[in-house]
Amino acid sequence: MSESTPQSVAAPAEEHPASSPLSIHDMTVAYHRKPVLWDIDYNAPPGRLIAIVGPNGAGKSTLIKAVLNLIPTVSGSVRIFGQTYRKQREQVGYVPQRSSVDWDFPINALEVVTMGLYRRIGWFRPVTRKYRQQAMRALVRVGMQDFAMRQISQLSGGQQQRVFLARALAQESDLYLMDEPFAGVDASTEHAIVAVLRELKDAGRTALVVHHDLQTVPEYFDEVVLLNMRLIAHGPVSEVFTPENLRATYGGKLALLDQVGHRMTMSGDAR
Repeated sequence: MSESTPQSVAAPAEEHPASSPLSIHDMTVAYHRKPVLWDIDYNAPPGRLIAIVGPNGAGKSTLIKAVLNLIPTVSGSVRIFGQTYRKQREQVGYVPQRSSVDWDFPINALEVVTMGLYRRIGWFRPVTRKYRQQAMRALVRVGMQDFAMRQISQLSGGQQQRVFLARALAQESDLYLMDEPFAGVDASTEHAIVAVLRELKDAGRTALVVHHDLQTVPEYFDEVVLLNMRLIAHGPVSEVFTPENLRATYGGKLALLDQVGHRMTMSGDAR
């Protein structure tokens, strides 16, 4: 298969079912008139763990931010379960890049998680015991209950990432968008994140995760979105995560891609 015609399983532009947790229709995003994402058209299947994969500068984080209305789009539309993000924002949990957070802000881990509940609590209203307990349960799920009163600046990188994961979990959303949650974390935190992702899947939730480690995509995810300014291919990992599509996405960095392709072949033979 040539790089000019990579495998793609994109749905026709008119097919954006309301049952899809996330539908993107013909989205284009530009910075200073230079396109960063071009004509993205995608429907996320429900109840799946989905990796967003591509080289640096491919627009992966931009895609997440555009879905959340954090940056403007040039054209296109986004629907969360058939409605605008503004109407469905309580159905969306977000884990930002750890590098984008001001970790010197004077707040403890429990307060960070509680901030994820402010839409339900109401701004400038007191946090009741009910919501503190909900936040604590989320910290328990990521193994951070013993650090609830610890200032976030005193936590390790992996612990900080767990706290932000707990904040998203506390929202009890149906769709989760995670921007590089595995970046720079230790092995135990990586295992904790994977366990939470599988919990979400078992509960019927959907998670789209910006991910860089190609070798763990088949192990961690059900589906993959291959992105490089354009949508190269998307669908089940077993069908789409191929050496041909990876070359089309990454421009032929053969050493790493061949290694991933060999791993996929061995995995297929084992099944």
